[in-house]
Amino acid sequence: MGLRFRKSIKMAPGVKINFNKKSISATVGTRGAHYTVNSKGKRTASVGIPGTGISYTCLLYTSDAADE
Repeated sequence: MGLRFRKSIKMAPGVKINFNKKSISATVGTRGAHYTVNSKGKRTASVGIPGTGISYTCLLYTSDAADE
């Protein structure tokens, strides 16, 4: 089992900056739907039903650096 690190900072309503061991990302959206872009070029969109645990995440774009 590996050690994980993640920290999120709320910048404004609906905007967060996320830090982890290997990259930084920005998330924009509301409860139930958001869009994320990270420093390696990976972009995802997620939608879900709040309170149920049901969600769907779609990888929209990934650069060669994000695959490593």
